[in-house]
Amino acid sequence: MTSAEQRRPLYTPDERIRRDNTRWTLVQGLLAPVQFLVFLVSLGLVLWFLYTGEGEQAALWSVVVKTLVLYLIMITGCIWEKVVFDCYLFAPAFYWEDVFSMLVLALHTAYLVAWIAGWLPPQALMLLALAAYATYVVNAGQFIWKLRMARLDMQARTPVNGPNGPNGPNGPLAGEVAS
Repeated sequence: MTSAEQRRPLYTPDERIRRDNTRWTLVQGLLAPVQFLVFLVSLGLVLWFLYTGEGEQAALWSVVVKTLVLYLIMITGCIWEKVVFDCYLFAPAFYWEDVFSMLVLALHTAYLVAWIAGWLPPQALMLLALAAYATYVVNAGQFIWKLRMARLDMQARTPVNGPNGPNGPNGPLAGEVAS
């Protein structure tokens, strides 16, 4: 039994149909790269400020924009999860990604609260932003890995590559020795 056959697929057939038929899949697919671009610009501004002391306002506001985009993708992601898995968060297929997303949200929100309340000086705010960004990168990696595994799983389960496909153990080429 292969590892693809042993683990539960990311989506059941019904979930896959719901995923493919909802507009929220497209919304998530568009917002994710937008969020990543906003992150890269903000990261550059934050690092520039920390290195040179210049561009404080641009760096501070860029983290606000990044946080607002994060909130947007989280809200639309919850709607997507509800449509596909019938729960707003913590669907079994994305449980650990959602758990870590809570840390990402907490750190970004802590930045906003500290900034609005004036609790931290600009350099400390930027360090908090970098901590939030580090968790964002880990979380994005979790989602990318999960989606990659789902793609590989789907390929392994297709008739062409699956157990009954030409190269599978039950397929027409089973038992043939390559020359």
